[in-house]
Amino acid sequence: MKKLKNIFIEGPINPAFVAESITKHTVKTAIGGHSIFLGQIREDLIDDKKVEAIDFTTYHEMALEKAGEIREDIITKYELTCAHIYHSLGKIKVGEICLFVFTSAPHRKEAILACDEMVDRIKKEVPLWGKEIWEDNTHTWKENK
Repeated sequence: MKKLKNIFIEGPINPAFVAESITKHTVKTAIGGHSIFLGQIREDLIDDKKVEAIDFTTYHEMALEKAGEIREDIITKYELTCAHIYHSLGKIKVGEICLFVFTSAPHRKEAILACDEMVDRIKKEVPLWGKEIWEDNTHTWKENK
């Protein structure tokens, strides 16, 4: 059985991690374009209450399987050089990064299209849930859009 790549990071994704990931790809000289999506926790205001954080949880093994399947599908469809997915678990505060998707291809158009489709599929297909934590310490389950 193939070992599943762990895409989960406890806590927010550090911008330095994003920079290091980009730097590691400078030696891959067949790459002509990268596309990067960074998901950040937004300070929503609903019913006069502000979101302060989102607490992410997942069904780990199923999520890793689905994320791996999405990644492989997208790599094949767009003939990518590589693709990476990282998602936070735990309580992530407003302004912090919770999702990092990075695609690379010989040409920019494929990298851009692949990144966009990968983000859409992650949000729709990966069993991952976010509980919005409001400023008054109440919470509600977030619906992915």
